[in-house]
Parts: sequence; C-alpha cells; structure tokens
Amino acid sequence: MSTQPSAPPRLAAQAHAATGVNTTTGAAETTRPRLARRVLAHVLLPLLLTWLIGTGVTVAVANHYAQQAFDRALLDDAYSVAANVRSQSHGDAVRLELMLTPREVGAVLFDQAESIYFAVLAPDGALIGGHPGLRTPPLATGRVSQFFDVTYQGKELRAVRLASSTPLPFQVVMGQTTRSRQALLQGLLLYTVMPQALLLALLAVWLRRVVARDLAPLAQLQQAVEQRDANDLAPLLPGASTREIERLTLAINALLARIDVSVQAQREFSGNIAHELRTPLAGIRAQAGYALAHDDPAVWREQLQGIAKSEERASHQISQLLLLSIGEEARAQLELTELALDELVRDTVLHFMPRAQALGVDLGAEGLDRPVRVLGNAGLLEGLLSNLIDNALRYGVGTTEPVVTVALAMAADGAIRMSVIDNGSGLAAGDAARLMRRGVQGEAGVRLAFGAGLGLAIVARYAELLKARFVIEPGEGGTGLCARVDFASDCVLNPPVDHKPDPSDPASRASP
Repeated sequence: MSTQPSAPPRLAAQAHAATGVNTTTGAAETTRPRLARRVLAHVLLPLLLTWLIGTGVTVAVANHYAQQAFDRALLDDAYSVAANVRSQSHGDAVRLELMLTPREVGAVLFDQAESIYFAVLAPDGALIGGHPGLRTPPLATGRVSQFFDVTYQGKELRAVRLASSTPLPFQVVMGQTTRSRQALLQGLLLYTVMPQALLLALLAVWLRRVVARDLAPLAQLQQAVEQRDANDLAPLLPGASTREIERLTLAINALLARIDVSVQAQREFSGNIAHELRTPLAGIRAQAGYALAHDDPAVWREQLQGIAKSEERASHQISQLLLLSIGEEARAQLELTELALDELVRDTVLHFMPRAQALGVDLGAEGLDRPVRVLGNAGLLEGLLSNLIDNALRYGVGTTEPVVTVALAMAADGAIRMSVIDNGSGLAAGDAARLMRRGVQGEAGVRLAFGAGLGLAIVARYAELLKARFVIEPGEGGTGLCARVDFASDCVLNPPVDHKPDPSDPASRASP
C-alpha cells in the first residue's frame, strides 16, 4: 500500500531542526583562561582582598590604641612638669619658676628608648624653663590639652600642649620621639601579617592541587571524546568524581544516543533510496532505449508516458522513505503537546476533498461536532492521517459508489478512536499484520500503478511514537477496510462523544 507523497510541513521542519548542526569556529585556545585558574582566582582573590582589608583594620586599630597609650604617658609627664612650677616674688613682680634640679629633670624625662623634650611657657610665649625653640600650635578654644606632631631639631616628635592656671597661667609643651612606637607597630605588623600571608600561600598551593585533582576527570572526559572515532557512538564510560561531571557525561551519552538514532535513520534512508530507486530507474532507462530505437511518434508518446509514471512512482517512494526516516529521527526527542484533534482531522479531510471529488469518492467525517483535545504531535498526526486517507483513496475505490469516512469516537475503555473506513474490496484473512510490514502491498488485483508498500508501515511507526495503537481490520459487516488509531485515555484531555457512531447510518456522517 502507499501514501500521500508530500511530507507534513510541521513534521519536516521539526526533523530538520532536530538534525541541524551548528558548526562554528571557536576562538583560539590561548585566548581563553583555564578553568582551574579561574576557579583559583575566584577563590583566592576575595580571600586576598579580605585579608588585606582585615590587616589594614587591625593595624589601624592597633596604631590608634598604641597612640593613646603613648599619649597618655606623655600627658602624665606634662602634668609632672606642671606640678613643679611655682610662683616666686622678685621685688614687686611675681614670676613663675620651674622648681626642678637637673637631676630631677633627668628623672622626670628619663626614657631608655626615646628622647624627651619639654618647655614651660608664659602666657606671652616666653620660655620659663626647658628646651628653647620647642613650640606647638596654640590650643583650640576651650581645650586644656592637645596633641600635635611637630619637628624639633630635625626630629619628628609627638608633642602635647598643656594649659595650667595655678598659681599663674602658663603652658607646658612636652615632646617625645616616636621610634619605639614605630618599632612596636612594625613588629605588630610583621608578626600579624607574615603568618597570615604564609597561611594564604599554603592555602593557594592546597587549592591548586585540589582543583587540579577534581578537574582531572574533566580532562579525561575531553581526552576520551577527542580520541573517539567518528563512527563510534557508544556511551562514554562513567568515571566522574563530582555530580556536575557525571551530569556532563550523561548529557554527552544522551547526545550520542540521539546522534546514533539519527545516523541510523539516515543510513537506512540512503539504503532504502538506493534499493527502491533501482527498479524505476532501470525501467526509465529501458523505456528511453526502446523509444530511441523507433521512429514512430506514437511509440515515443507511449514511452514518455511510461517514463512520467515511473518518475511519479520514484518521487512517491522517496517521499515515503523520507517520512519513515523522519519518524525514526523523531523518536529520540519527540515532545507531545496539547492540540485540537477535531480541527486537525477537519483540515486534513478538506485537503483531500478535491482529490476525492476527482476520483468520484464520497469523502466525509464524523464526530467533529464537539472539540477533541489530545496530547500529540501535529506533524506526526498530519502524516499519519494523510497516509490513511491516501491509502483509502487508492485502494478503497473498487465499488460503484466508493465511500471513505474519517470518524472520531470514544471507545469503551475511554480511549479516543480515529478511524478511516472505506467500502472497497477489503482484506483477505491474515493480511492485516502482513500489510503493516515495510515493503508489502495489497493483492495485485487491487494494487495501483505505483506504491512502495511503505504507507501503513509509516502509520504504524507514527502511532507508536504517539503512544497510540494502530489496528487494521475489516469494515462493518466484513465490507471494506477499517484502519484506526486508538489514543490511550491518559493522552485524552476531553472526549468528543460518549458512544461509537455507526458509519452505516447516513445521518451520522457530516461534511467537514
């Protein structure tokens, strides 16, 4: 038996998209960073930045509190000097004098590591005692003491200015070098930063080894893929150490499986083309040779008509083989979606209506008065129904009043039944299963001029992909042929009717 030669547009587009390969040239390998390096950078750079910020905060806090400790000691020294300032009468004048002997001054200003300087100043800035030239900016308004960083005799000093009003107003300036506090901060920085830097370096070495070890299966996977022969589509052996690499291996294996199905379908398609076209091409060659051997135009015309029929048969065979190949490829990644089966049946029947009228066949439909929604694939359903209607128009037109009916009904088990029924010569016993095998046609007495015997094989394959059941059986009363597709109840979203229509009842048929 044979089918409509044209492939459903939607199904052909889906198969083309499924088999299309995007071959783009990638950039040079040297322009892309290594994954291990990127992982290390993403881990170590934030750690390094965090460590630097933390170290800076630690040093700043340590410097602040160390400064406070040294400043407090410096202020205590200033109070000690201020406590030894007394007022002395010189005639009618009262003057301030520093009541410290050189030994006492040495004791007050003693520091084993630092040099200490002081100056006692009168309100007008005159030196009462101490080191001349030691000055600081004046105190801010309302302040009793204030710290400054000054330079004295070429040395950087930390100085404090203290104001006192007893017995008379005066101010004390006390300055100290900062070598010890700088050494303290440097030691704190050294013994805080260096161990952390060492730990960070050890962490970087450890992370590098761990990342390299964890990415080794990825390199092995790459090597396994690169060493594969183009014809070797067997699954890759599992050897992943992480879930992500395991998923990548499974994804590659799934891709190889889909490619294998596609390659097998293409190989089968090529083999079938070579096998099926051998006979019509040989016939075309023989008819052309016969025509060239004669001078009679009538012979030319007869042979050209035969060549045209042979070409039509070859084109029909190619279309059928293409449909079968598309069905094989669709098996790998077919998605069933919700669609209106009644609308699809109506459109397909209307497409065949001109051909049926030209053949004098009464083509009608039943069960389209209510919506029927199923889970399926529009391209496969169009191809399936087109093949069944084409088969009925080719082989079910042997009576004087040929009738072909496309019916939708609900079976007793809740399945949706789509049937194509004709009143032709019907089937001989045992022919139903045989006709669904590839390359088998009907009896010679009912076979048309061409047909590759692929039509019902295509329908059977498409029905399998749609999770439906394809059945061929005699028509009502043993007359004609009934080819039906039963959609399982779990693929039916809403049934059309609650009873099976009687195709013999003329009132039950309607024009689409």
